[in-house]
Amino acid sequence: MSVGALHLITGKIAAGKSTLSAKLAAETGGLVLAEDQWLATLYPAQITSLDDYRRESGRLRAAIAPLIVDLLRRGLTIILDFPANTVASRTWMRGLADTAGITATLHFLDLPDDVCRARLHARNAAGTHAYQASDAEFDQFTAHFVPPRADEGFMIVTHTGE
Repeated sequence: MSVGALHLITGKIAAGKSTLSAKLAAETGGLVLAEDQWLATLYPAQITSLDDYRRESGRLRAAIAPLIVDLLRRGLTIILDFPANTVASRTWMRGLADTAGITATLHFLDLPDDVCRARLHARNAAGTHAYQASDAEFDQFTAHFVPPRADEGFMIVTHTGE
């Protein structure tokens, strides 16, 4: 059985993670699994706080992890459009790769806050995203963002102008 590839994406809110996910899927023929879509479908209007997000995201990750590993072991390329914004979330993702016997590629969208915030405002105005985040929520989530480090066990690709 061939082994697949796992692409992960980290960056602040509205850095372009979903856009890069779609681009990677087009380039690799891979499958995008997007947390926002899953959560919006499974828990409509139920995620109204960071605690709600943590609880429901944890439930989703526990449910979907075996599927992701199985798909990787079957040779599929998976683009995981889940926030890889903390060491803890990336540790979970690295565990998927380790279990599947691969090294994951972590794409780091390294953009300044003002660029992300402007994109967030445009995205909110367009109404095209499953969730609309306020400036306060942007600040709250950004406060938890930890840039990736080489010792986390990923092949890191940095993107600065997405």
